[in-house]
Amino acid sequence: MAAAGFGILFNFGWRELPWCAASGALALATRTIGLDAGWTQEAASFAAAAAVGCGAKLLRSYLAMATDALAVTGCIPMVPGSFAAQTIFGLFALTAPQPDDAGLTMVTTMEYLMRAVFTIGAIGAGLSMTTHILRTRHF
Repeated sequence: MAAAGFGILFNFGWRELPWCAASGALALATRTIGLDAGWTQEAASFAAAAAVGCGAKLLRSYLAMATDALAVTGCIPMVPGSFAAQTIFGLFALTAPQPDDAGLTMVTTMEYLMRAVFTIGAIGAGLSMTTHILRTRHF
């Protein structure tokens, strides 16, 4: 449902919103399967983004819409908001006049920051790799 909401924000028509929801469902299903298999959040997000990118490219001739935008719409709900929020909370804790256990807070904050950055990078890499590998060539 979140992907359909982002489809509205991206000005998709009402007929395209079910495809946005399907794109998000494919991303969530793929990521959940990867996490259940013991993959890291980053690896599962990469696989999910690649699956959504491939699915959008395979449906390119069937759909009369921008499939790259459809793939992005399906992947936006996978952006790790909780990791980013924990990073911000940790930075706020470090700026207190007398931070409690500043070393541990700094390490935990950097861990959340790195996980957020690598997850977003994995999503971007999964989408861009499928876009370049499955590119339509016009001669």
